[in-house]
Amino acid sequence: MSRLVVVTGAASGIGAAVRRLLEERGDRVLGVDLKDTEVCADLSTAEGRAAAVAGVLEVAGGVVDGVVTCAGLSGSSPALPAVNFFGTTDVVAGLRPALAASAAPRVVLVGSISGTQPVDQALVEALLAGDLDESARLTEAALADGRPQQLYPSSKSAVTQWARRTAVSPGWADAGIAVNVVAPGVVLTQMTTDLFADPRMKKVMDTAVPMPLHGYAAPEDIARVIGVLASPEITHVTGQVLYVDGGAEATLRSPAHF
Repeated sequence: MSRLVVVTGAASGIGAAVRRLLEERGDRVLGVDLKDTEVCADLSTAEGRAAAVAGVLEVAGGVVDGVVTCAGLSGSSPALPAVNFFGTTDVVAGLRPALAASAAPRVVLVGSISGTQPVDQALVEALLAGDLDESARLTEAALADGRPQQLYPSSKSAVTQWARRTAVSPGWADAGIAVNVVAPGVVLTQMTTDLFADPRMKKVMDTAVPMPLHGYAAPEDIARVIGVLASPEITHVTGQVLYVDGGAEATLRSPAHF
């Protein structure tokens, strides 16, 4: 039976690859992005996130079978934590009643190997507390202090912690909603391909994210794993973080982390 799956960030990168995979197996996809999708919304603002949820529900009605959150920013944009965290959690939480109405609801969040790296702990805590103003203030402080590199891992660490907390909270597992995280290593999108044209940057990334199994990933490599976790056949997996990183996490962290 065809399932209705919402994919944020569906216009490019991993999101576009997820869309192709799901549609090839017969699912119906509702894409959410700034443009070129069924629901166009700016996930950097509370109003935009509410509009995304309302737009999905207007098309989907009362039942959503899956949500895959691929929308995200990298670099030093002041909007990065808001898009990466609230653009994930607000959309998923807003669609929770529609997910609960499905016979086999699945949520897959896109995290990152960077979530294991040093973070701005105060920012992580503000995000997890849902404090929009404080998280915005701390983001501006990180940029002003020359710490933009902490924004991305902080946002992805917060996403992963939110998923693990939420997966077993009332209204989620007890409603049959599985919530898991796929955490990629380096993925070859147009943005990273251009970046790695610089040999110095490639050397830095090879040290920061060593990927001994098959090297850098294509978006389709990540999409295939997401497709498995989004399928109704996977019935007893929730609150898990699956690193699709060619062995980077196992290389960088102690074997005691499992």
